[in-house]
Amino acid sequence: MRSKFGLFVTDHEFNYDEETGRGPSRWGTLKREWRTCSDGRKQSPIDIGTVQVNSELRELQRNYRSAQAILRNRTEDVAVEWSGDAGNITINGTTYRVVNCHWHSPSEHTINGTRFPLEIHIVHRSPQNKTAVVGILYRYGLANCFISRISHSLSRLGMGDQNLGSINPESIGFPDSSYYRYNGSLTTPPCSENVIWTVFRQPLTVNGSQIEALRAVLPP
Repeated sequence: MRSKFGLFVTDHEFNYDEETGRGPSRWGTLKREWRTCSDGRKQSPIDIGTVQVNSELRELQRNYRSAQAILRNRTEDVAVEWSGDAGNITINGTTYRVVNCHWHSPSEHTINGTRFPLEIHIVHRSPQNKTAVVGILYRYGLANCFISRISHSLSRLGMGDQNLGSINPESIGFPDSSYYRYNGSLTTPPCSENVIWTVFRQPLTVNGSQIEALRAVLPP
């Protein structure tokens, strides 16, 4: 499932509204370079079956640091973008520098068929332009500290980019070390199948008003 709140559903090249003829089932037909969206063999998101988990995965190596960040409406989503070096993760000996994080509601990934109300994607890129995305799911519960920190800026996003000051990606609040790992794709066109996905098993918590605040900055 592609989550519509990750994108504006308006007059753009693609959207999440199937009635427009530009929804997810048609993405692969809209442009030749987007054909992978239809005929790719490693498309994301997926339903993660816990029986398929490799229990020998090591703890994700994170080396984040504080750096200046802005909250930006990028048309296709709303993201926290780091303008400085906010650190990196290391996977199989390759270092991937953190670029941005953004949200999808409801979640794009499911676990054993269960969908969650929210998911954050933390995007990283290597010097070789390879992509590694860390996904964290949210369940309803206590307010999320990271979302609380940016809530005022979310409400002002209609006025333009919002300066968030110095933010350490670690403040997103990573769950315990258990996670799923698979080779997949970007979840929007061109759906390129060059992404290493790391999806944490344990969800964070978020309350209903925070989810509504995130959804409110995108058109219905």
